[in-house]
Amino acid sequence: MKTGKLFKNIHLLSLLGTGSMSVLTFLFSAVLYRFMEIEEIGIWFFFQTTLAFFDMFRQGFLSTAFVKFYAGATFKRQRQLVGSTWIILGGITSSAIVIDLISLLFIHYIKDASLRNFISYFSFNFVASLPMIIAMCLAQAQLRFDRLLSIRLIQISLLIISFVALILLKRNDLQHLMYINIFASVCTSLRCLIKGWTGIHYIKFSTKKAISELFNFGRYTVGTIISANLFNVTNATLINFILGPSHLAIYNLGTRLMEIVEIPLRSFVATAMPMLSKYYNQGLKHEVVRTTQKYIGTITLSIIPALLFALLFADLAMGIIGGSQYYHNPTGHTAGNIFRLFVLFALFYPADRFLAVMLDAIHKPEINFRKILIMLCMNLSVGGIGLYVFQNIYVIVFANTLPVLVAIFLSLKAVNKHYAPFRLQKAYQMGAQEIFRALKKTMKNT
Repeated sequence: MKTGKLFKNIHLLSLLGTGSMSVLTFLFSAVLYRFMEIEEIGIWFFFQTTLAFFDMFRQGFLSTAFVKFYAGATFKRQRQLVGSTWIILGGITSSAIVIDLISLLFIHYIKDASLRNFISYFSFNFVASLPMIIAMCLAQAQLRFDRLLSIRLIQISLLIISFVALILLKRNDLQHLMYINIFASVCTSLRCLIKGWTGIHYIKFSTKKAISELFNFGRYTVGTIISANLFNVTNATLINFILGPSHLAIYNLGTRLMEIVEIPLRSFVATAMPMLSKYYNQGLKHEVVRTTQKYIGTITLSIIPALLFALLFADLAMGIIGGSQYYHNPTGHTAGNIFRLFVLFALFYPADRFLAVMLDAIHKPEINFRKILIMLCMNLSVGGIGLYVFQNIYVIVFANTLPVLVAIFLSLKAVNKHYAPFRLQKAYQMGAQEIFRALKKTMKNT
């Protein structure tokens, strides 16, 4: 495959985007664990996890709806959708900031350091990232994954470079870390505005009809988007308030390498929605089911070798990420065991994610929304009660797994009832066939 064609492949570009981000995030985490106190790391990751959830909610509220309505629309219609997206996301951002400013009035009554830090810096970050979020949404709708890759790389690279500068200046503390995080978002958003990637000049073309369409569809599909990040924020909240920031830092260390699962999942989920929507709009039920099964089976079976490798070298990986202070000691072993448990249960993730995407594609977002509420209640109740009673961080792993299994069951039931027969076993058979076909082709070409 020629280089030009290689970088026009949307699956490859999406994979490069998520992969590059994960590698740089991994590098940044390794630097943080070596140059900051463990409690400050816990406070930082609580902030990042919670901020990411709100960002995911804001972006997820419209990304699926925007892609669905934008693809194939006339230029006039596309301008209306972009302008309406600015109105809706601007409204969500403004509402969140108002709530945060009200919370600031009571900050002196809040004793938890992580929560105080979040309330203090949330508004600055949320405003700074708005143009960047809309630019990413527009890039996905236009299948410009090269642009998406550029936006992501600029932000994380600025953050890493700025933190290295703080280390050299001996200012590598939590407060200055919060400052450079805002700086990285501001610079990235300004770049998006200057290059014209945000479509901000289309605000004047927004219409009540387009706003209503996007809002009504997005209020349900947001559940699918945030589901991947939902447990991260509930886990961080429960661990932070029940066990403390130091335990949260250990938990985060143990989950850092879960990116070996999340990289292919995020990249293929990003490209699956347009494809499934296309088949659905053409009335090709068989292709919708077959494509979803192929994604589930192929990705599940493909990650097994990486997971086996991860199980064997978990302790070494914790030492590489966290430094020598986390290698061959109780803290490192705890983080390693958390990683091993999550790795085992990760085999269920592809089925959960792609069934959720399929439900959105077949116009059943309300089922995903109800499913997310059930998962959230289960996670909070099992995790909260378990952590409080046992005071054991391993409880949180099982509090994540049970809701995922229930979600797969509910999704399968809904697809079979409202759309077409869907057998999960068939997905893994198709996955094995796809992998063997790819291996055979590779061997034939060598």
